[in-house]
Amino acid sequence: MRILQNVNIDFLTKRKIFYFISVALIVIGFAVLLTNGLTLGIDFKGGNEILLRFQQDVAIQNVRETMSKIGITGAEIKTMGNEREILIRTSEEGEGTVVTDKIKEALKNDNPNNSYEVLRIDKVGPKIGKELRTAAIYATAFSFLAILIYLAFRFEFVYALGSVIALIHDILMTLGMIAIFNLLFPALNLELSQGMVAAFLTLIGFSINDTVVVFDRIRENIKLYKNEDILKVMNRSVNATLSRTVITGGALFFAVLVLFLFGGEVNKSFAFTFLIGMITGTYSSIFVASAFVVDIKKIQQRRRDAAKQHARPAAFTKV
Repeated sequence: MRILQNVNIDFLTKRKIFYFISVALIVIGFAVLLTNGLTLGIDFKGGNEILLRFQQDVAIQNVRETMSKIGITGAEIKTMGNEREILIRTSEEGEGTVVTDKIKEALKNDNPNNSYEVLRIDKVGPKIGKELRTAAIYATAFSFLAILIYLAFRFEFVYALGSVIALIHDILMTLGMIAIFNLLFPALNLELSQGMVAAFLTLIGFSINDTVVVFDRIRENIKLYKNEDILKVMNRSVNATLSRTVITGGALFFAVLVLFLFGGEVNKSFAFTFLIGMITGTYSSIFVASAFVVDIKKIQQRRRDAAKQHARPAAFTKV
């Protein structure tokens, strides 16, 4: 099935407006991120985490009182979508499952008429959490470097640089949007976890794939329309790949949306991050990566024209 055939949308003429929009959204997002922060998951913070589902609603204050009775203070306790699912996160250390076993036993004794089931138990030491944070940063940095080298060989360095700038844009934009949504809709319970890091790495692959498809068409069209302005060539290339972008991106978007809505709390951070990232990744392929290449190509063309004009009088004088 093909849609949006023979379209001629002028995407890149107004590219400076979209530069401004991107910068403004990133600045706003990071202002919210610095002000309110982003909750670190158990993977990066370390400690014990237990997710319980009670048969009946339970008050957080009652759970907190139970925790105090067994000597665990300062625990993070919150509901996960409803008053029956309770997440307890504590930095208390203990061998094996000693801490979580103590919590389960105390809750069972204090709620004899409201039984529960354990949905998830996680335990990560603080040293492991620090190592995971470092590994996540290295994984992202090395992926950027590998993409830069690969695209520099496959296309030109300017295309590779435009792609990496677009990827950095996607990461910053998505982080900012997560901070904004977490502030406006705290019930989402978004937190920085291994699942979210996996979503960012998946986003990098999705975004660069979309960008490469556009750049590949640009490379073909530059050879076909050598004497045509680079802006027209790139607009034609973006329009030619628009059908593929909408169909592929749309199908994946709805699949991830279903995962977000019905995949449970475990998959929520991954799915939401990837949903936002898909939008920013598709946007950046056109209005960041392609727009950056247009501007650099125009600068290079002006320099070549200026060099030719400077050389002509000298050549004439010599004759």
